[in-house]
Amino acid sequence: MAKNVEKTKVGLFDPITLRNLEIRNRIWLPPMDMYAVPAQDGKPTPFHYQHYVSRALGGFGLVIAEATAVSPEGRISPNDVGLWNDDQVEAWRWIVSDIRAAGAAAGVQLNHSGRKGSTGSHIVGYEGQTVPAEAGGWQTVAPSPIAFGDLATPLELSVDEIHGIVDQFRAAAERALRAGFQVVEIHAAHGYLLSEFLDPLTNERTDEYGGDLTGRMRLLVEVVDAVRSVWPDELPVLVRISATDWAAGGWDLDQSVETARVLRDHGVDLIDVSTGGIVPAVTIPVEPSYQVPFSSEIRKRAGVRTTAVGLITKAKQANKIVRKGEADAVEIGRAALRNPYWPLRAAYKLGLNAQEAGYPPSYVRGAY
Repeated sequence: MAKNVEKTKVGLFDPITLRNLEIRNRIWLPPMDMYAVPAQDGKPTPFHYQHYVSRALGGFGLVIAEATAVSPEGRISPNDVGLWNDDQVEAWRWIVSDIRAAGAAAGVQLNHSGRKGSTGSHIVGYEGQTVPAEAGGWQTVAPSPIAFGDLATPLELSVDEIHGIVDQFRAAAERALRAGFQVVEIHAAHGYLLSEFLDPLTNERTDEYGGDLTGRMRLLVEVVDAVRSVWPDELPVLVRISATDWAAGGWDLDQSVETARVLRDHGVDLIDVSTGGIVPAVTIPVEPSYQVPFSSEIRKRAGVRTTAVGLITKAKQANKIVRKGEADAVEIGRAALRNPYWPLRAAYKLGLNAQEAGYPPSYVRGAY
């Protein structure tokens, strides 16, 4: 096991240090798309301020902002946030500043949607469909011209276009740093562009970006190197992967482990482990903690820190995952949408007092 993976038992409320960044606990808010930009300009709004800052006040150690597009065509829906221009930097800055002022670390997930882009939302409509150009949609791209379900067929990217996307990730990381983010996560999961390149079921290329695992992971490694080249050495880079696509002949745990080893050697500090979303019409055995074994195996076999996510809703459940060394942190997603103060309630359930829980001073009088 690599030296950067802790061997001693720690709990949910113990701090964790990635590079030079100390994060106050191991309860993290994962990136969850809000589809909440009515103007379709990629700029976060007061809604995003309230959404993220309230969870920082609620005790989360790291708040990771939702899939943030590196280009207009990299959005999942027309109503996504982005970091492809400087106006977006300014729109993010006040949000990031107050996440940090509330005691949380501020992270952002950079993404290109690939063949799953130009899809609908609760604002624009066309949910589960491709949005037409007159409603703000666009032509999608992918490693190979294979559609996701009933969505429009994407165009196959040329090598020059692939190089351009690497540059877009680099530029977006620079903007994230100027906005004040302390953690950058590269989205290579859930069937968006980078995971489309990884998976043999969605990548039928015969050039240097296809074929064997080395070829299929080439774009992700180039993106990591590009981001790491502009991201400070003292701050961490994370990568989110789907550890399996749950389909025969597709992406699986062994390929995930090998990829995690390569990413570790290219300066990635933690793998954010999820599953699925790459190919449609698969059966996923959803149950509490169903993705935790993938986090545990990648952590153990690749010697890299990991997070676990997926129907983790109870304090003792989350604490046990960390205590057993199955993950270095847990991500509380849908439960956090119901309760922005999930960590404070968890602290009470685990017997911690208000000081140990990290209550904002103004909230101490209302402690559990």
